[in-house]
Amino acid sequence: MEQKKQVRMTKQKKLIYEILASTKSHPTADWLYNEARKQLPDISLGTVYRNLQVLLDDGRILALNYGKEQCRYDANAEPHYHFVCEKCGRVLDFPEGSQLIDQRILRAAPGTVKTHRLECYGVCKDCQN
Repeated sequence: MEQKKQVRMTKQKKLIYEILASTKSHPTADWLYNEARKQLPDISLGTVYRNLQVLLDDGRILALNYGKEQCRYDANAEPHYHFVCEKCGRVLDFPEGSQLIDQRILRAAPGTVKTHRLECYGVCKDCQN
């Protein structure tokens, strides 16, 4: 049985995770970098990217890549659905309980599902108004 390598929680990694966990906006690495610099002015963008990759590899966060845009990050690593606004670019979480479709999809899968994600695209309520 392969043992998972224990990842040390440096002050930079802890700060990046805390900033990410404190927002529901699914920010980019650049946004996280700008926020982290408020508390650690000497942190580099490279440090932010490296630590995001470590957090991804450790399963603590999700990377949401939507093609032409910068990758966005989510501290909620539990399976959940996202709504992407095609007008303003915001990424919003679906409300709790909307994962009911998971049971049907996973039962119907032609094999063992290791991971999955569902995204819906449209125009958010703010942009509709």
